[in-house]
Amino acid sequence: MKESIHISPSRSTDIVSVGFLKMLLRGSGQVMFQNNVWTGALFLVGIFVGSYMEGQSLVAYGAVVGLLVSTLTGYFLPITEDDGDAGLWGFNGILVGCAFFTFMGNSAFTWLALILCSMTTTWVRIGFNNLLAPFGVNSLTFPFVFMTWIFLFSAREMQNLPGNFLSVPSLTVHLVPYNELSIVDLLKYWMQGISQVFLINSWITGLIFVIALFISNKWAGIWALIASAIALAFAIAFKTSETSVADGLYGFSATLTGIAIGMTFYQPNWKSAIWAVIAIIITVFIQAGMNALLLPYGIPSLTAPFCIATWLFLLPQFKFTTDN
Repeated sequence: MKESIHISPSRSTDIVSVGFLKMLLRGSGQVMFQNNVWTGALFLVGIFVGSYMEGQSLVAYGAVVGLLVSTLTGYFLPITEDDGDAGLWGFNGILVGCAFFTFMGNSAFTWLALILCSMTTTWVRIGFNNLLAPFGVNSLTFPFVFMTWIFLFSAREMQNLPGNFLSVPSLTVHLVPYNELSIVDLLKYWMQGISQVFLINSWITGLIFVIALFISNKWAGIWALIASAIALAFAIAFKTSETSVADGLYGFSATLTGIAIGMTFYQPNWKSAIWAVIAIIITVFIQAGMNALLLPYGIPSLTAPFCIATWLFLLPQFKFTTDN
């Protein structure tokens, strides 16, 4: 069924309110499927802490602008208010904001592009959801992925859109030799796999995110920890790039897949847990494949591996009951 169209004449009077602030914070939380104000607030704290520690404070401010713009866009469109109240207008936008200043330089044109991209994700999400509704799945974070890809590709052509931090296009995968990994290294990489959901490379941010998840739902926190650990183990076992492992780049899509399959779309039990573990492992291989696929363009895969893996494991629409 297509998403319903309805607009309240009182919306414009509600923007400066506690309700609107809660809508924004839920939008932050919904990146990891959590409709919880406190979880969303802690996610923002984690983003600011990690981005300042990395010397990339613009990532945090971009996240706030992306969240605000995408939420306001939904606020003024003739669409159902239920999604807005649950924070579903804002979660793609906040990821756009994080991504733009992770991969692009600071300029007036970057801010303009960020606003346009964040704004567009709100109605693109509605379109993709309508397109996918007959298959019983939704667009997840793909509106963020799709629109950010467009703008990152545009940066290759537009000189005033500085793609300062995009990878250098290459036809060859350059693997970094492994050094001996300590327990401390592994613990940091484990947490960074979770922090990278918001493109933040900080184990402290990852720990804040885990606490935020447990505040909302213990299963969300458990599956984030399990998924990042499994992804880290498989990335090391199959000897992916040590740089990617150290930066948590094999953990973030797997973390989202784990939360999605492990507790969001399936009821947690031992049968769905097995399904979720397999989905997490497959996400790692999709991640590696997409990294190689996009290497000639120097474009990041973002959360596309999570979207693809989750769709693959939701489309069968299995019922994992414990009755048999």
